[in-house]
Amino acid sequence: MSAAATGFDIDRFRDWLAETTGVAADVSVTPIRGGGSCEMFRVDRLGQPWMVRRAPVAAVSDTAHQVVREARIIQALGAAGMPVPAVLACSDDPTILGAAFFVMSYVDGAVIRRDGLPATLQRDPSSHGRIGEQLIDTLVRLHAIDWTDTALAELSHPHGFLARQVDRWLAQLEGYRTRDLTGVDELADWLRENLPAAGDLTVMHGDYKLDNVIWAPTPPPRIACVVDFEMTTVGDPLIDLAWAMIFWPDRGNLIALGSPDAPHGIDRAHCQTSGQLIARYAESTGRDCPISTGIRC
Repeated sequence: MSAAATGFDIDRFRDWLAETTGVAADVSVTPIRGGGSCEMFRVDRLGQPWMVRRAPVAAVSDTAHQVVREARIIQALGAAGMPVPAVLACSDDPTILGAAFFVMSYVDGAVIRRDGLPATLQRDPSSHGRIGEQLIDTLVRLHAIDWTDTALAELSHPHGFLARQVDRWLAQLEGYRTRDLTGVDELADWLRENLPAAGDLTVMHGDYKLDNVIWAPTPPPRIACVVDFEMTTVGDPLIDLAWAMIFWPDRGNLIALGSPDAPHGIDRAHCQTSGQLIARYAESTGRDCPISTGIRC
C-alpha cells in the first residue's frame, strides 16, 4: 500500500518537518506493518530513517490525543534510561496528516511473532535462553523507574488502580461485543469480591510481550528497544508480568509468540517455562508473584 492510499500527505508533512526542525529536505514515506491500533510509516530524510506513528484517522479526538500522550511517555522513559526510540517531534494538528502523530527514531532490528523468530535469532539455538532472560530483565528495569518526577505522574491515575480495572474492561468489552459471552458477568463479580490487596505502584507498560520489543539485528539475543506505549500508566506491575506470560511459549499455549512448535520458534531445550521466568522476576524485584499460568482463555 502506498503512503497516498493511507491519506498520508507527503508534501504537507515535508513542509511541517522542515518548519519544525529548521532544515528543509525531501522525504520518502513507506507504510509499515504493525503499530497495533495506530498506523506506522517509515520516513527517509537526509539519508536517515525515522518512524511516524499516527493515530487512526477516524478516531475521536480523545483517542487521537493519546498519541501525543504516548510521545511524552516515551520521552520520559528515555530520559530514565529505558531502551526506547528518541522522539523528534509530535503534533496534534489534524490538518497535517489527518490525525495526531509523532516522529521517532528508527531502531534497526526485528520482532518475534507467532510464526517464529526472525532470521538473526535462528542462527544459534543455544542462545535462545537469553530471550526469556532479556524479556524479564527489561521489564524489571521498567518497573524500577522512579515515576514520581516524570510525566507519568501527570498522565496517570495510580490510586485505586486495581479497583477500577473490572469496570474498565467490561466497558471496553461492551464497545466490541457482538455476541453473548457466557460467564463474563459471573467472572466480573468474582474478581470484584476477590480483589487483591493494593501492592506496589510502578510504571506499567500495559501490553508487554515478545512482539512489543525489538530485538537487535546481530546475535546474541538482546532487546534493542521497547515499543507500543499507548496503554502505559502507573499501576500494578504484576499485570505486566502476567500479560507477558500469557503469550510465552509454554507447552500447549495456542496463542504463544515464538513457540518451539512453530517452524522457526525458540529452541525447546533452551526455552524456559513461564514459572521459571516469574521466579526470575520475583528474585530480581523481591516481589511476591502469585501468578498462575495454567489457565488461559
